[in-house]
Amino acid sequence: MHIGASRSVSLCSGVVLSAVGLVAVSGCGSQKVAANGDTDVLTDRARQVAEAWDGSTAAAAWRAGYYPMGEAVQLPRGGLRGQADRQAYRNRNFVLRGELPSTGPKDGHVTWAGDDSVTRPLVGAEELYKTLAGTRTGGEPHLTVTGVKLGEMTMATSRGPAMVPAWLFTLDGYATPLKQAAAVPSKYPPAPIKAARGIPGYPLNRLVRVAADGRSVVVVALHRVCDDDPKVAALETRGSVVLSATVKDHRDGGTCSKQASLQQVTVELARPVDDRVLLDARTGQPVPYKGLRGISSPPSRS
Repeated sequence: MHIGASRSVSLCSGVVLSAVGLVAVSGCGSQKVAANGDTDVLTDRARQVAEAWDGSTAAAAWRAGYYPMGEAVQLPRGGLRGQADRQAYRNRNFVLRGELPSTGPKDGHVTWAGDDSVTRPLVGAEELYKTLAGTRTGGEPHLTVTGVKLGEMTMATSRGPAMVPAWLFTLDGYATPLKQAAAVPSKYPPAPIKAARGIPGYPLNRLVRVAADGRSVVVVALHRVCDDDPKVAALETRGSVVLSATVKDHRDGGTCSKQASLQQVTVELARPVDDRVLLDARTGQPVPYKGLRGISSPPSRS
């Protein structure tokens, strides 16, 4: 098993998500090296996770499933026009003109290049519209849905770009529809290794995106407000990329030890992710994709 060296972490102009909202973080800090003991523990744990996953039935199940790595909602071509429409979308303020389809196929095919495909349950138009529009019933500003039909959209997945069944919502004033993926993602396979306790750092909160060339990933890491910025190291193998999150400088004492922030961290890789599994060293599980708007796909079903 070949294990590549961990790469440097780039952290610039991230977003801190706290209990009081979004706070911009500007600038880049140089990465400090953790204490040798902590580094050794994290490296050993990352290697254990990689060895447990590589060639496992869990890894095979992951590569056979449908796991979105991109937003489940795609805006009309060119995006929303004007501040009012963008605010309406952010506020989930939609008005429905007409009726939503009450029936539709129960299952659909997610298809990759080479006609590789998997059959997944589909979420109905009514259920998906509720996730899009929330509970608002009008007011200003709002977006008006004038028609809905089943179609397809291209989505980034753990296996590369795929054609995914989607509900296409026609918006008043737009020539192309807003698309929302309808296929239910596969359940995560049981991890072949248990979560670790008593090691430095914190579990990763989420995967935000994978770069178009696959040479970097953006994750959201947890740190106490009294600690320096988080850092994330990558241990790369042929079958997996194991991410270990710690902080640059851990400071003891003070009431801030009970306060935490979530911050974006960009992790540069030695080679593209491709179909390798992105794993959290602490939990031993795949890092869940959620984007920055929260979970971006319907809940998994059996």
